[in-house]
Amino acid sequence: MAIISDMLGKSPIGQLVEHAKKVHECVEQVRPLLNALIAEDYERIRYLQDKVSKIEYEADLLKHDIRQNLPRRYFLPVNREELDGFLQCQEKMADYAEDFSVILMIRKTKLHPNLHEGFLGFVDQIFQVSGNLLAAAVEFRSLAEVSFRGAEARMVLGHIETLGEEEWKADRLARELSMQMYKLEDEVGAISIMFYEKMLLKLSAIANEAENAGDYLRAMIDK
Repeated sequence: MAIISDMLGKSPIGQLVEHAKKVHECVEQVRPLLNALIAEDYERIRYLQDKVSKIEYEADLLKHDIRQNLPRRYFLPVNREELDGFLQCQEKMADYAEDFSVILMIRKTKLHPNLHEGFLGFVDQIFQVSGNLLAAAVEFRSLAEVSFRGAEARMVLGHIETLGEEEWKADRLARELSMQMYKLEDEVGAISIMFYEKMLLKLSAIANEAENAGDYLRAMIDK
């Protein structure tokens, strides 16, 4: 019986969803961080950075637990490499959210008023992308009970399709925001532009990794 239990193991899907929720919680802190930057409330930025760091650490603990408890033999309900790829993308999303918080904390950068609306819209779009991924992950848990087929599978694939569209919108917003940033170079100086660019790159990376995670979900369903 011990051998059978080892071969079957504990399904990682439920834990994978819990990890996805924790990662989305990290991304959820990005908007309050940006609001604090606009308000030039650097003490709140420090508080929120610490909060993001703690949530990211909790996500790391879940990730390690998932990997340690993966069935080591044959009866894993999904491809091990694709599951680990999904987990890595999620991990990177949390890391990039934390990186964003650190960028805001290490320098009292002032965000030019002309960029407030653009950054707020971009951050909201990033949150939309992350939310679509979480919705797909939650529905994916139900698929394990129906062998990854039927209406449930179509629902997850629909979420993944929407995720790709939302990530494309994020890319477009990032390009527009980048052009607005460099128009202000003479006014705000090269150092501030550099920090704006760092902020933009970390936020863009969150959306990119969310799309990559969706691709791994699709691959697990297709197989």
